[in-house]
Amino acid sequence: MPLIIVTGYPSSGKTQRVNEIKEYLVKRLDEEKKSMRIHVINDESLHVIKDAYKDAREEKKARGAILSAVERLLSKDDIVIADGLNYIKGFRYQLYCVARAISTPHCVIHTGTPVKMAKDWNTARGSEGYDETVFDELVTRYEEPDDKNRWDSPLFTIMYDDKEMPGDKIYDSAILKKALPPNLSTVSKPVSSTNYVYELDKCTLDIINKFVEGQKEFGAGGKPMAVPRATNKVINPSRTVTLSELRRHRKQFVALNNVRTTLDVDRLANLFVDYLNTNLA
Repeated sequence: MPLIIVTGYPSSGKTQRVNEIKEYLVKRLDEEKKSMRIHVINDESLHVIKDAYKDAREEKKARGAILSAVERLLSKDDIVIADGLNYIKGFRYQLYCVARAISTPHCVIHTGTPVKMAKDWNTARGSEGYDETVFDELVTRYEEPDDKNRWDSPLFTIMYDDKEMPGDKIYDSAILKKALPPNLSTVSKPVSSTNYVYELDKCTLDIINKFVEGQKEFGAGGKPMAVPRATNKVINPSRTVTLSELRRHRKQFVALNNVRTTLDVDRLANLFVDYLNTNLA
């Protein structure tokens, strides 16, 4: 059953909306005599403290815990609601891939709350809220969902003053909608080549090395760059992308596809290029 990804500024009312969505789903499923389990995953259920967002390494561990929990609980008979900041579009893409891999629908719920209001709510929570500096940094880094992106669609924005959330639309979209079939970037299949791991490692390394060479030669910005083995080109953003950032994206891509799925080795390069374009844009 579907994955419902909730995203919004810190202290913007996400958990309140999650409780409303869960209450609606329980009632609707009971009316239709459907037996499905509903799991809510959030920092509290995973014992992630708010101070984790002060440190990049701890925050990365927190995202890893959320992703692992979604992978573990999501199934054809389980509805999973990922209640969290989910503020990085690349992370929402990873969650989308988990749902796509098992051919189950997903949707994104965005809490439309002005920054000032969210900050006031955060202050009112006292010690249970985010540190003011952490709050400001999270807001600055927030990447708002865009329904033009397949991983952010269908998208439902619930404004802070909406008395009711669009329960019927969420149910129709997430529960009744037939999921798109898995594509080659997410579907699990038997290992087709004994050198798959080697090819995954070498292909991604060649691409980031070529990207670094390209930016050194041509500078940031400009035309997309051709890279080894790929027919698609990597965008050249108007900023210098550090090798450490590229290594981080490569490590995430390798971990996602080495642990969860085995890809056609002939398509690895194009899939990694698509992944980079998503995260570098």
